[in-house]
Amino acid sequence: MAELLLEVFSEEIPARMQVRAADDLKRLVADGLKAANLDFASIASYSTPRRLAVVVDGLPLSQPDLQEERKGPKVGAPQQALDGFLKSVGLNSIEECEQRETPKGAVYFAVIERKGRPAADVLSDIVKDAIRQLSWPKSMRFADVGFRWVRPLHSVLAVFDGVALNGEIDLNPGSMAFCNETHGHRFLGAGAFTVENFENYRALLRERHVILDHAERKAVIQQQLDEKAAAEGLVLKPDPALLDEVAGLVEWPTVLVGKIDEAFMAVPPEVLTTSMRTHQKYFALETADGVMAPRFAVVANMVASDGGKAIVEGNERVLRARLSDAKFFWDQDRATPLEGRLDDLSKIIFHAKLGSVADRVDRIAALAEALAEHIPGGDGMLARRAAQLAKADLVTEMVGEFPELQGIMGRYYALDQDEEDLVANAIAEHYSPAGPADDCPTAPTSVAVALAEKIDTLAGFWLIDEKPTGSKDPFALRRAALGIIRLVLENGLRLPLGHVFAEQFGLYAEQKLVDLPVEKAADTAMDLLAFFADRLKVHLREEGIGHDLITALFSLGDEDDLVRLVARVEALKSFLESEDGSNLLTAYRRAANILRIEEKKDGTSYDGEPDNSVFTLDEEKALASALGDTAEDANAARESEDFAGAMAALAGLRGPIDAFFDKVTVNADDDALRVNRLKLLSRIRATMGLVADFGQIEGDK
Repeated sequence: MAELLLEVFSEEIPARMQVRAADDLKRLVADGLKAANLDFASIASYSTPRRLAVVVDGLPLSQPDLQEERKGPKVGAPQQALDGFLKSVGLNSIEECEQRETPKGAVYFAVIERKGRPAADVLSDIVKDAIRQLSWPKSMRFADVGFRWVRPLHSVLAVFDGVALNGEIDLNPGSMAFCNETHGHRFLGAGAFTVENFENYRALLRERHVILDHAERKAVIQQQLDEKAAAEGLVLKPDPALLDEVAGLVEWPTVLVGKIDEAFMAVPPEVLTTSMRTHQKYFALETADGVMAPRFAVVANMVASDGGKAIVEGNERVLRARLSDAKFFWDQDRATPLEGRLDDLSKIIFHAKLGSVADRVDRIAALAEALAEHIPGGDGMLARRAAQLAKADLVTEMVGEFPELQGIMGRYYALDQDEEDLVANAIAEHYSPAGPADDCPTAPTSVAVALAEKIDTLAGFWLIDEKPTGSKDPFALRRAALGIIRLVLENGLRLPLGHVFAEQFGLYAEQKLVDLPVEKAADTAMDLLAFFADRLKVHLREEGIGHDLITALFSLGDEDDLVRLVARVEALKSFLESEDGSNLLTAYRRAANILRIEEKKDGTSYDGEPDNSVFTLDEEKALASALGDTAEDANAARESEDFAGAMAALAGLRGPIDAFFDKVTVNADDDALRVNRLKLLSRIRATMGLVADFGQIEGDK
């Protein structure tokens, strides 16, 4: 068994593309090996800023010999058919074929033996195809070369069993031959070196200051960051995304610490950290209690003779210029109060069909004030004020430079102009929760504004029929719905969503942005509630609650209170997990199946009330009585939101239903008796339907 080592060496590959490209190259090589019938024991990929590498272990020295059988014409077939078959299989005479008896008579078979090619010959084509097929989000085409690559290509190392493969990449014009040489670190390496195998390759790279493994570089950077921060009596502000990016910018990481001028520390820390990470890829350091320190960490790709002093000084100068701009924006923006910027929002279009951001602010403010009534401790005036100011920082210089700070800067500007803390915090939190890892607001004013912002988004795009389709969700509407679900459930809000949607549709109509007939508003609200049902299924999936239970309750059409719905779902889940619930579900299905068959056969419905005077058996009389009592008890329990009690009422039906099916023949010979018993089955379906649509529940529970 032998090893294949492939390295594509180029100018610096963008950090965000490296790991994905290495994985894609690995996949292309693996696919090529499988297509060529070359088995292997393992395959792995690696990346650095200047190279993609793939190593395949356990390869044979040649392809296996193959024997292929091809069925041909019948014996005695016309000569033209025989000649065509011989040509297709590469044989010269029909005597080279075997005659075999089949159910349709004697047939010619060609047995073709293909001797395996040397693996080195096959691998040359596989490597060439993999490199040429590798796609990039963006690539370059060079003036003198037809070949496309993300950055200028320098060499292709392709070593099999210790020897360079005999092959080349066609660059049109010219070509680049496969070789067994590569280079180490751009500045710290010692020129080209020869490679024999992967272990030798990795070791020689390390000697020349290149850590091949992306994950290892991340670990080294993390360790050095922690050590350097500790040496300053500080801690690192966690930033996993920046750590991953920086690991793709350096081949030999060296962490250094620089100073931030005290004059800049009056600028909000979010501005400082955003400027440092966005423009310079610096890490922020904090005190033990989470306060930003006047220090930053930079990851250099050098081991400097002066210990990094010049590197630190250079980065401090660059950072000083960056933060001077940020401080200028901060000072300038505070000269105009947020309220004084509201008119400028009319110049920003939210969506061509949904008006300007100023229109959106008016809607959100009205809705936030209304929602505050449903939030314990809510204050409608505070919610309206926060909503009015939530988007004002969109037209500030700071947010123009750093859009990701929208809302966060609004909070600072609001505090600077002496707005109430609750208002300022609501401005900062009005996008939250933006994802599953984001904290959910709990302050009543923040909750009201965050809900209003997301509900306005969903209502608007539903009105113009811009809904998510398949995997496409350009306006992040699924995320908005999940955010609303979290805000409602985590804060225990009794919010009638159907009514809220209708109110928001009305606000769009008042602004004359949509044509909204009454029937369209009702249908659109129902469609939006169905979308929430689907999102709720996703949200509750991790709690082991099946999607069919939510459907069983939503299909009743009487539930738009998510807190109450989840309580009903949990009660239904517990009931179905009990012996009574499981058996009753089986009985329900039996009754429903009989009804469906008989109603289809008779072309009628048996939803009417059964006639007690027609009953002849004690079991059907007992069931009719139990159904009446259960319906009354289940309704009372449901109205008082005692959903466990409603399920317990249903559990009382198990005995009478079991006895009914044991002793009673539904399809009796007497037609009046048969119809009455079918109506009794319909009563089972209707009574259980007071609690949930059990027909929507899948499988055994």
